[in-house]
Amino acid sequence: MPTPGFPPDTLDGEGIPIWITQLASDDPNHAVHVVRDLEPADALEALGAKPRLFRPCELPGSKPDEWTSLPAAALGAEPGAGATLLAGRIGAWTFVYDDAGYTVGDDDTTALSANGRVAATSMFSINADASLTYAVDGKELAWINVDDLDLEKDLPGMPAELRAAFEAAGTVEHDYLDPGEPDYDICMRAICALAGLRCTVEDLRRIPLLATPFG
Repeated sequence: MPTPGFPPDTLDGEGIPIWITQLASDDPNHAVHVVRDLEPADALEALGAKPRLFRPCELPGSKPDEWTSLPAAALGAEPGAGATLLAGRIGAWTFVYDDAGYTVGDDDTTALSANGRVAATSMFSINADASLTYAVDGKELAWINVDDLDLEKDLPGMPAELRAAFEAAGTVEHDYLDPGEPDYDICMRAICALAGLRCTVEDLRRIPLLATPFG
C-alpha cells in the first residue's frame, strides 16, 4: 500500500482517510470540500447553508446505527432527512464534510475558490462514482474522474499543487479488484493530502467545529 503522504494509522484498511471513515455512515454517499484561507462559517455559507442553522458541534462517541453519520448523530438528525454538513479548520485549510453529497454541483468548488482562493471537492457516491474538482480564483482548473484516471499520463498535466497531492495519495491495490480496476478512494486521499488532513476524529474533537442541516 504505497501511500507516501499518509503516516501510519491515518488510513483505514481500504485506503480511505480514517477521519472520513469515522465520520461516515456504513454505506456513504458523501463529499469533502477543502478551501484555503476561508473560515468554516464562511465556507458553509458559500455552499448555500443558512447561517441561522449553524451550531457548534461536539462529535458523539459513536453512531446510533449504520445509516447515520457522526455529524448527523451530533445534531440528532433522522436518517434520510437531508444532509448534515460539518466544518472545521486545521492550519490554513477549512474542510466541509457533507454526509449525503448534497453540496456537489457545478458551481460549489468555484464558489469556495472565489477571490483568489484555492478549493477542491472530492465526492464518492453510493454507486462508486468518484471524482475530484480543483479550482483557483473562481475558475475550475481540473476535474478528475476516477474511472478515467491514468496517473502515468495525467499527472504531468495537473496543476503543480494538485499533482503533488495525487503523488502523496499514492495507490492502493486490493485483492478483490481486477488488475487495472480503479482505486476509488484515491480522490479522498488526494484532497486530504492537498489540505494536510492527515488526522483522526480524535484530532477533530480538539478543534472548534460547526455543523448544520442542509437540504
